[in-house]
Amino acid sequence: MPNNNSAVKRMRRSAISRERNKAVRSEITSVRNEVQAVMGGKEADAAKKVFSRYCSVLDKAAKRGVIGKNTAIRRKRRASQRLAKVAAT
Repeated sequence: MPNNNSAVKRMRRSAISRERNKAVRSEITSVRNEVQAVMGGKEADAAKKVFSRYCSVLDKAAKRGVIGKNTAIRRKRRASQRLAKVAAT
């Protein structure tokens, strides 16, 4: 348990941040699953739209500090490589 007022406030702020970060991570996961499903279907136009949304979600999460900048870059790079394979076929 917290021993002073600042620790109480920090605990409260941590709980709020944890909930917010959990929501962002959940959104990343659901959009990533959507990307994988669309890329499995071999539809290039739909894949590009979903890929764009995925990049946007990753960039926003990195900007807010939910995930690291390099993590966002790595995930976008891997998704773009999969998109290139779909577009090539």
